[in-house]
Amino acid sequence: MTHASAKSSPLDYIPTSLIKFCSPTFSQLIAYLANLSFHEGCFPSSITQAIVTPLLKKPGLDSSSPSNYRPISNLNNISKILERLFLTRLQPHVTSSSNFNPLQSAYRRAHSTETALVNTLDYIYPSAGRSLPTFLVSLDLSAAFDTIDHCTLLNRVENSFGVTGLALSWIRSYLSNRSQCVAMGTSQSNFVPLNTGVPQGSVIGP
Repeated sequence: MTHASAKSSPLDYIPTSLIKFCSPTFSQLIAYLANLSFHEGCFPSSITQAIVTPLLKKPGLDSSSPSNYRPISNLNNISKILERLFLTRLQPHVTSSSNFNPLQSAYRRAHSTETALVNTLDYIYPSAGRSLPTFLVSLDLSAAFDTIDHCTLLNRVENSFGVTGLALSWIRSYLSNRSQCVAMGTSQSNFVPLNTGVPQGSVIGP
């Protein structure tokens, strides 16, 4: 079983530390829940809430400007375990697809912004060495996690990567009936429906 992080969320029914301490017992329960969830193609609706905690993107930024914060979603620990188990099944299928971009560096093991930069420079330096002009176009998708349309995402997963049947139903269920609130200090907003985007701070969202 994949261990959950030692950090706990206010939404946890069971402290993460207790799950790790009693892993032989909880691993069987969570495995049963995961197998049932995958067999039914249904993500448990009782763990689809998130508490969003705004965190400064970089130290030293103006804390009075909302645009300087990253909205990290604190999720139930069982939710994140189920996500990770699903990801181990989904990711090999997606990355083996001919439609998967082999140059993608984000959210891939052994890839990072460094590998993306090295690949970019590998194109630039030879051109510069031959005195050829080089043009670089960069796009910054503002609030990309929050603006993803679910229908578009599901259509792409199905038609571009061949995810169908129970696996597609599970992803659709994972995206459905979500709600979140924002908590900062001792204040917390009401929960509101989440009709677009994926939780930033989730396992499978990225």
